[in-house]
Amino acid sequence: MTVLLVLLGGALGAPVRYVVDLMVQSRHDSVMPWGTFVVNAAGSLVLGATAGGVAAAGGPDWVLALAGTGFCGALTTFSTFSFETVRLAEEGALRAAAVNVAGSVLVGAAACAAGWSVATALL
Repeated sequence: MTVLLVLLGGALGAPVRYVVDLMVQSRHDSVMPWGTFVVNAAGSLVLGATAGGVAAAGGPDWVLALAGTGFCGALTTFSTFSFETVRLAEEGALRAAAVNVAGSVLVGAAACAAGWSVATALL
């Protein structure tokens, strides 16, 4: 059952990632991979809120499998983040590569903490 929940969550998260990435990136004429940045930050927020909500409310584990592992796992992408950062560095955009790494880590952690805090405060 858990595998099916993860698959279902992934089937929902992957197209959302694709559409959001395209929409965000099409609005920026920059070397920065803003689409990947946004989906990773959003996924961190959703994962924090999901985990915080389940922890605070004593929710069922299947919610974490569906929303956390499945949806957020497909929505976010470490491999694309890594590839785009290496590409920036190879193209000589070292400052942009460093900003991408530092910004992604800091914003992702902050978004996860914010999601957790909001969920636990509300429940």
